[in-house]
Amino acid sequence: MQFHLNGFKPGNYQVPDAARKPYPNPPIEDLPEKVDVLIVGTGPAGLTMARQMSEFADIRTCIVDMMHGPLLFGRADGISCRTIEIMEAFNCSEMVVKETYQLKQNTFWEPDAANPQNIKRTEKISDARAGLSEFTHGIVNQARLHELLTQGMENSVSNLRPHYSREFLDLQIDDDLAQDLNAYPIMARFKRIDDDGAGKIETIEARFIVGSDGGRSQVRKSLNISLEGDSANKAWGVMDILLNTDFPDIRIKSFIQSKDHGAVMTIPREGGYLIRFYVELDSIDAGKRASEIQLTEKDLIAKAQKVFNPYTLDVKEVAWWSIYSVGQRIADRFDNRPEGSSDEVIPRAFVAGDACHTHSPKGGWGLNTSLPDTFNLGWKLAAVLQGKSQPKLLNTYSTERRKVAQQLINADKELSKLVATRPTAGDQSEKAKIDTAEIEAFMKRQSGFVAGTSIEYFPSYICTGQENQHLATGFNIGQRFHSAEAIRLADGRSQHLGHLVKADGRWRIFIFCDEEDPRKTSSSTYKLIDFLANSDTSPVRKYTPSNADIDAIIDTYIVVQQSDISMPELHDYLRPAKGKYGLRDYEKVFHAQGAVDVYKLRGINRTNGCVVIVRPDQHVANILPITAHEELSKFFDFFMIEQT
Repeated sequence: MQFHLNGFKPGNYQVPDAARKPYPNPPIEDLPEKVDVLIVGTGPAGLTMARQMSEFADIRTCIVDMMHGPLLFGRADGISCRTIEIMEAFNCSEMVVKETYQLKQNTFWEPDAANPQNIKRTEKISDARAGLSEFTHGIVNQARLHELLTQGMENSVSNLRPHYSREFLDLQIDDDLAQDLNAYPIMARFKRIDDDGAGKIETIEARFIVGSDGGRSQVRKSLNISLEGDSANKAWGVMDILLNTDFPDIRIKSFIQSKDHGAVMTIPREGGYLIRFYVELDSIDAGKRASEIQLTEKDLIAKAQKVFNPYTLDVKEVAWWSIYSVGQRIADRFDNRPEGSSDEVIPRAFVAGDACHTHSPKGGWGLNTSLPDTFNLGWKLAAVLQGKSQPKLLNTYSTERRKVAQQLINADKELSKLVATRPTAGDQSEKAKIDTAEIEAFMKRQSGFVAGTSIEYFPSYICTGQENQHLATGFNIGQRFHSAEAIRLADGRSQHLGHLVKADGRWRIFIFCDEEDPRKTSSSTYKLIDFLANSDTSPVRKYTPSNADIDAIIDTYIVVQQSDISMPELHDYLRPAKGKYGLRDYEKVFHAQGAVDVYKLRGINRTNGCVVIVRPDQHVANILPITAHEELSKFFDFFMIEQT
């Protein structure tokens, strides 16, 4: 898709440039007095949390922000493979794929040895993230991603919409009520900052609060959670521009180093014309903010023009620009529990996104780490609020996501030093030199982390079974379920199995059959299916309410090795009767004999098969033998609540 030809215009990219208008500020509505979940901040973390909560009609959610309306200009616009996988869970990946600029190549430029005042391309390579997902790393306006999440909220069963023009003042947590799950121990205050209601104070009682209000988070400060790490003394300028140039790689992500004027990193933007420039600036004094640097967008353009010599940059429009400092800090806690608390202590307040980890934007990690923060937290909070899981499940959020944040901080420190030609924090050398080979090696080494596909959670009771990893070597326990295509038995359609794991709070059990015919009652697969359907110890039977569909809590799919099977020949559990009419569901059974053999692609033991348990956030929770009925039950028994 092409747009922005006659100037940058924010808004819905499905609307032609000539007719596109910025997102309007919505009308002001009173805040509710009491909610289950209060979310502060409408960045990627806050909106992902709200989008997840909007799936549950029985959970009252409120999301509040200080801005007067939706975001118009992008800030963190790199969209990783994993982020698009998450958007698929929200049923909107198609629009993201359609509108993003897909990053396929990288180029590296250095001073020309024959004429050092000029730059010369030294290498052009394919992007290291290719093939890590069915999706491609890309670039799209962050505001557009926000809109897709907001539209999903509005179209959900809860018709959830953000409340804007509210300044968060403070919160109090009543410790006497904090361990009563049904209580509302949180009292939060907001001040209206719109013209009509300026100065009005509103108060909300909540069972839980999520602070996703950015690097200067007031929620974090109210919880006395501190940020630890390095302060920044290195500044970069960033701008989104429309320009004419004779630089040959303007539509390719490029690292450019000059001899005397620093470095520039360029990233092509969506629409075919817009380009993002990261421009290296000089070091800044300790304690000084990037916002205090007396530079304008004209200074950034002039600096970039020097770096690009002998090529010309004729900038026609600057859509957005800013100056930021490079620093890496992480919160000492991600929830309000005192450090060292036992699993019996219920956390009531959480921080997510930039509220608990700050870093430079060059690696594209901000949005792509913030959004998975609350994708991790959302389903857990919903499961506890709905009485499906024990409250101790909430404690795994901090354990899992703080590890990822620390990995991000470490990677960002390394990248920030690699792409700087002048000293960064902690670098005492007079001048550093970009080694493009080191940058290339870094990107290859960190490709899975940058793509989000290799993020792995610690072994725990919801990431276990490592002794069975050999049964499916391509489904790494703790990492996201790596999607692969299979053929739906009922109609022959090719289907990505990972796309079956929607953000609806349900667990998935994928059964990859052994070589036995699953129609035979003596086969291991049939016995497992019958156990799930009929045994008193079956987790499906124990944790599904009697008045709900059989797949309402745990959804089961099966992949057979034979293609000559018809649906009625299989156990009835695999085509369950659902809904008020008892209609049969024919989309639970697949076979592997398509264009790609999922068994071969994901290293599944064809002789023995296996069971892969997938969490509601798409991460692999456990791998078990098909015969491990008791172990399958014990897995869910550890944290789920039996339904009556």
